[in-house]
Amino acid sequence: MMMQSIPEGDEVDFDVIEEGWNVYKLKDGSTLKVKLVLAGVIRVKNQYDPIGNPVYMINSTNVVRVTDVPPELKRKYTPSKTPTV
Repeated sequence: MMMQSIPEGDEVDFDVIEEGWNVYKLKDGSTLKVKLVLAGVIRVKNQYDPIGNPVYMINSTNVVRVTDVPPELKRKYTPSKTPTV
């Protein structure tokens, strides 16, 4: 497999305006909440999309929460067997 080199670019600082959750209702009755959290941005040098906007590369993390799980999908709680210190 051929590795591509990372394009040259400039790091761009940013301020968080809003980090909203996307909410998905699954067919099994559970609800997933997903949020992309931006960690870094690079504006790629000399690259533009078809309408002239600069191309950006991002470093991000996806945060996932599972909520509203139907009781029949949950496993019964079992206490940890790890000894406490």
